[in-house]
Amino acid sequence: MKQLKTVLAFFLIIIFTGCLDDDNETTFFYELTPIEKVDIPDEFTRGETVKITTTYIRPSNCHAFYDYRYSIVGNERTVTAINVYIDEGNCTEKTELVSESFNFLVGEEDSYIFRFWQGRDENDDNQFLTIEVPVL
Repeated sequence: MKQLKTVLAFFLIIIFTGCLDDDNETTFFYELTPIEKVDIPDEFTRGETVKITTTYIRPSNCHAFYDYRYSIVGNERTVTAINVYIDEGNCTEKTELVSESFNFLVGEEDSYIFRFWQGRDENDDNQFLTIEVPVL
């Protein structure tokens, strides 16, 4: 269902931007956004749905939360926040902390390892906040 919403939102944006005047100087792209902190329970219960909240820095008024990129390998979950950037010529820089959440359905694993993307280091290597959560 979430994938359907994502695809629908993408097509609506494409249709909307396709209908705009071509003389317009709008810049539009998606951007991975480093996650600064995470609010996640210390333990999970099988079959439970839990809310996980991430916080990131919104760098300008032209940035807005779009979605999470979420990958699964075994009991490991890698989570990256994605912003959409739309510049219609009126962007101003700001460093506002923004929180977004997603729901996680706890399955049959004994624990889950979450890797939240925090950007790249000076060697261009991905950096992650890694949190292991046991399942009761």
